[in-house]
Amino acid sequence: MKKTILCGKSLEELETLFLERGQSKFRAKQVYNRLYLKSVSKIDDLTDLATELRSQLKEEFKIVDMEIKDKQISKDSTIKYLFELSDGLPVEAVLMRFDNRANLTACISSQVGCPMGCKFCATANLHFKRNLSAIEIAQQILLIQADTRLKVTNVVFMGQGEPMLNLDNILGAIDILRKHFQIGSRRITVSTCGIIEGINKLASLDFQSTLALSLHAPNDTIRNQIMPVSKKYKLPDLMRALTKYTEKTGRRVTIEYLLIRDINDSPENAKELAILINKLKCNVNLIVYNPHEFSEFKRPKKDTIMKFKYILEASGKKVTVRLERGLDIDAACGQLASKSGK
Repeated sequence: MKKTILCGKSLEELETLFLERGQSKFRAKQVYNRLYLKSVSKIDDLTDLATELRSQLKEEFKIVDMEIKDKQISKDSTIKYLFELSDGLPVEAVLMRFDNRANLTACISSQVGCPMGCKFCATANLHFKRNLSAIEIAQQILLIQADTRLKVTNVVFMGQGEPMLNLDNILGAIDILRKHFQIGSRRITVSTCGIIEGINKLASLDFQSTLALSLHAPNDTIRNQIMPVSKKYKLPDLMRALTKYTEKTGRRVTIEYLLIRDINDSPENAKELAILINKLKCNVNLIVYNPHEFSEFKRPKKDTIMKFKYILEASGKKVTVRLERGLDIDAACGQLASKSGK
């Protein structure tokens, strides 16, 4: 018999399940609190319940149906998790901590593999296997919290996969994170490489989390070389969609720009980018390319990075250079390839 997964269930749903089995609403609330406030991932750990009741629950229910297969810890305290899903497929997530900040940011996956084929990304070499369900997405947060005994405060959908190609499950997962894990909308970021239909849908929903665009090039010529998605979604159309999004939601978007040596990091590229996003309500996050075995691209020089940043700032945009986390364990941006560290 296939067991019912409790992660993702609301208090009302748990109460119904318990009442149907002759148990009280109070017991359901105990489970709800232990699941979401204490991040219990195993029924045996629901110690508020009697041993006999736990045994009964285990016959029909599981809190999660995926497990931590491997865990690597970086010298900067970043943790990379390799999860095994119920069908045996692997997927990764990363927990990042930053000095002098209370925030704990989880970078989670939305798909097993990725269909987009970006040339700089290790995940592209996994190819696409399937979408994650909303419950599987939420389970990543529960298992991270259960393992660390820490509260995740921020969530970014920047792990494996293209979130806009699994948007219904992304929205379902965000609903679970908001209502049950108590992670606010403004602390959630959804990234896309530029799926215009998804951007338009979020605009129609008056989306209040942060939208991040993986741009990585100031023109379609360069973008075509490193991001096949550009062949379908051209930059002028993408900029129009983003402008409509900001007008509808009132929210500023984040432009993610990966700097790759001698590909898109010249002063001319920076000036062209400044013109492209001049009228867009946005901030810019510069990312330094992270090497991996599947690509021969190189990291830009430090002075090149700072010059690029200066040119964008001079155009009036707020620009940050993303802090590198987990580089030594292949947990940095673009490095997730579902590899065990053992």
